[in-house]
Amino acid sequence: MQVLTDFVLRHPASIAEAAELLAGPGARALAGGTDLIANMRHGLERPKMLVDLSAIAEMGALRWAGAGVTIGANVTIACLARDTRIIGELPAVAQAARSIAGPGHRSAATVGGNLCLDTRCVYYNQSEAWRRSNGYCLKRMGDVCHVAPQGKHCHAAYSGDLAPALLSLDAEVEIAMPRSTRRAPLAELYRDDGARHLNLERGEFVTAVHLPAPLPGTRMAYRKSRARGAIDFPLAGVAVALAASAGRIEFLRVALTGTNTRPLLVDGTREFSGQMIGGALLEKLGKLVQNQVSPMRTTVTASNYRRQVASALAQRLVKELGLAT
Repeated sequence: MQVLTDFVLRHPASIAEAAELLAGPGARALAGGTDLIANMRHGLERPKMLVDLSAIAEMGALRWAGAGVTIGANVTIACLARDTRIIGELPAVAQAARSIAGPGHRSAATVGGNLCLDTRCVYYNQSEAWRRSNGYCLKRMGDVCHVAPQGKHCHAAYSGDLAPALLSLDAEVEIAMPRSTRRAPLAELYRDDGARHLNLERGEFVTAVHLPAPLPGTRMAYRKSRARGAIDFPLAGVAVALAASAGRIEFLRVALTGTNTRPLLVDGTREFSGQMIGGALLEKLGKLVQNQVSPMRTTVTASNYRRQVASALAQRLVKELGLAT
């Protein structure tokens, strides 16, 4: 860890004021700071200005409208994990929240911060001295991806836990811009580039997540594999939302984290509608997941292990949820 470089700290009271400040060069949004401050201590981030969003009251609300919910970007992970209605009606979201880091982190970390979590790689999340001795990397100050030296694509993996749970439930995000706002499907927040994985321009930041009411009969869950039993990022995380009747799939959505440079909603699950949950369906699902994940050598765990884990978790959750009574 190193001493933080000098920066200006601002505390805007409104979304409009925050967007104006963030439009300036070298400005970064600060929420819980559990990821950003650690990166600053490693010399990975050197912002000239931190724009603290905690004073913007409207971003800290969790509001239900009918059976749908709007979750402000400043809502803490701890609040999300213990909210009784979230636990009862959107259990995958609560499970994902409870799986994030440790209790101290969850009390400070926010929904918006977890969705915008920086991508991670063993060649990137190191001390300044370590990275300098290795010639830095494509993601920060270098021109070579040590994971795939022959290419010019950064393979650092996205490892946020909330995104797959929210993707599986058709979430949308609200994004503030200078002088306006826009709303988009959550999947459009991300791009397939580990070095610049967010589709946010200067002055833009996430203010809220909108979740519609789940379709009748929806069952859902989130589960992840990690190197340690707690306070660790997913090697692979899987969220499943489905409806089934008499062991037959009515609809199925599967989303992943930890394996690609962005959270991934698995394509092709519509083909399982009307099929019985059994060995044949689960085998096809496992192959579908394996064909779409692309884990690289960005962790201390073998890439193929993470691919197999993602496949196995998806199969297990579909079997458990689909055959639950």
